[in-house]
Amino acid sequence: MSKSKLRVAAQALSALMLASTLGACVTNEETGNPEGWQQTLPAKDPELAQLVPKEIASRGTVSAATNTPYAPNEFKDSKGRIIGVEMDLVKAAGAVLGLDVQPRQMDFSLILPAISAGSIDMGASAFTDTEERQKNYDFVDFLNAGVAWATQPGNEGNVDPNNACGMTVAVQKGTYSDTDEVQGKSDECVKQGKPAITKLVYATADAAATATILKRAEAYSSDSPVISYAIKRSNGRLAQAGEAFDTAPFGWAFKKGSPLAPAMAAALKKLIADGTYTKILTPWGLEDTAVKEVTINLKLIATRSERRRNTKVVSTQPGGAKQQ
Repeated sequence: MSKSKLRVAAQALSALMLASTLGACVTNEETGNPEGWQQTLPAKDPELAQLVPKEIASRGTVSAATNTPYAPNEFKDSKGRIIGVEMDLVKAAGAVLGLDVQPRQMDFSLILPAISAGSIDMGASAFTDTEERQKNYDFVDFLNAGVAWATQPGNEGNVDPNNACGMTVAVQKGTYSDTDEVQGKSDECVKQGKPAITKLVYATADAAATATILKRAEAYSSDSPVISYAIKRSNGRLAQAGEAFDTAPFGWAFKKGSPLAPAMAAALKKLIADGTYTKILTPWGLEDTAVKEVTINLKLIATRSERRRNTKVVSTQPGGAKQQ
């Protein structure tokens, strides 16, 4: 066999070996819900249900467009059902309002236009709540997200996302970490006369995480919920390096001015207050990404009773955010 053929065979074998280790290391694209998961559909709250638009209340369903896979937010199980932590949360909020939330698979770029056209009630696809998007849509912020890095346990002190020149970092192809964050940092290293970051680009989040576990990469960069979930699934073979940065909330998208947005926000607020919200996040390993207050377009909301008491509502300032 020629050297070139041997090289191709070796590369193929290496890829096969990496793929075969995924189940033993970390699986972000799951075939089912995580260990400890339980379906959580709260009872209807009659008072909050009055906030639902009559047209939607009469049919009892809400169409929620999403784009899979984006574990742990949304992905398909072995039977083709759309599951994930975002699906759990949006369905629980719908149940509080007496509604059955029905996810619909859709190309990510078509979701917001479909909301504008009225062919879909809402979007539940890890949308980053940004000022630009707020011009035409309202967002009920349900989870904090940003960028985070993971490494092998015990190596956290050697990995600094803000001082990574010369390091080898694994990323998933086409993600913000690939196209902007790690590449931008590497370019800055070169400008300063320092060694560039060696970026290992993988087709899936699974492969990037596994490469880090196997020490082919010193660190793995991705969205913070994806990193948190990878750590959860790694059986102690991954640890977060530093805090998440470029943090901004994920929000459910609604047509601008839709009364369904404040209704879902009120339902989410109840889920947080009674502990259901944390109960849903915990099996996914996302407790650290929890929002402490419910906001619409990054502004705090008040319940009916709070408004009657003239409670002062303080608005938060929108910050920069990456966008899926």
